[in-house]
Amino acid sequence: MSKDYTFQGWMGLDASSVDGNLKFQTFEPKTFQETDIDIKVTHCGICGSDIHTLRSGWGKTNYPCCVGHEIVGTAVNVGSKVENGIKVGDRVGVGAQSDSCLKPDCWECSSGMENHCASMVGTYGSKHKTGDKSYGGYADYWRGPSHFVFKIPDAISSEAAAPMLCGGITVYSPLKNNGAGPGKKVGIVGIGGLGHFGLLYAKALGVDEVVAISRSSVKKSDAKALGADKFIATNEDKGWASHNARSLDIIVSTVSSPDLPIAGYLQLLRTAGVLIQVGLPEDAIPGFSAAALIQKGVKIGGSCIGSPEEIRQMLNLSAKKGVKPWIETRPMKQVNQVVQDFVANKARYRYTLVNEKHAKI
Repeated sequence: MSKDYTFQGWMGLDASSVDGNLKFQTFEPKTFQETDIDIKVTHCGICGSDIHTLRSGWGKTNYPCCVGHEIVGTAVNVGSKVENGIKVGDRVGVGAQSDSCLKPDCWECSSGMENHCASMVGTYGSKHKTGDKSYGGYADYWRGPSHFVFKIPDAISSEAAAPMLCGGITVYSPLKNNGAGPGKKVGIVGIGGLGHFGLLYAKALGVDEVVAISRSSVKKSDAKALGADKFIATNEDKGWASHNARSLDIIVSTVSSPDLPIAGYLQLLRTAGVLIQVGLPEDAIPGFSAAALIQKGVKIGGSCIGSPEEIRQMLNLSAKKGVKPWIETRPMKQVNQVVQDFVANKARYRYTLVNEKHAKI
């Protein structure tokens, strides 16, 4: 296949890369197949997963690694067997997953749960079915299977769409799958990159009440502006769990700290309520008494990004309801500084890198 562009990106070469040591260099993308799409990257969100991966926090990273799985850009090459009606020139995006087995005898893939496939391929740091390594979106171009590439609705800007493709879907999916909507009261733990999306999507789904839960009230005004009806500061109210007992149907915990007061969260749930964990701590979370589950018939679960169909639903809802994440755009050439700012918790609440070679900032 002839092309007049080169695959180059900001590469993590070892765990020190998270300290602002990413190096811009060429990489070899996966072997092009007729189901693949090449994307000229205009925007890429920075996700907490990028940080965990760069520093090998979730296990040893296969360096060199080009992270970034909130990618938006222009389709510049499409195979003859692409899905989703994507054509050259379309504005498209890809999230944290870029492939799965897609076999008809795979229960997950055949049931629309590709994100839970045992052969799930991450957009970076994984291996494609061809054996080629996957590289992410801190780059000029990206290549991957069209099944996991999505057209971006005209009503959503590229800088806003990018963080939706991982950060957004990570909270939209558990909210939707656990019945968030009219008649339900929802709590969102952690008012950060994921949590702020949780508040936005709970509101967009029409729940009766949205409760923001954080350690302090520092972000209370932000939470209210994002749609929270109520705010619980767990470090400022010693009786927070008892004062708010049996008040919520669904809680989505977005925090990645292992110091989770799980017993307190369970106390907040109504009978038959559910606590869903989406933040992924690098260490084990604390234990709790089984009685907390049994007495009210509550459940604890987890959620992993979302399926392709759920991503399409989320994008359509965002366009219809005017969901607007709080983002700050930064030039991709400044990625080393932006990564350090992200680690220092300066983001309010997502950073989107703009590839100034392909887009204006």
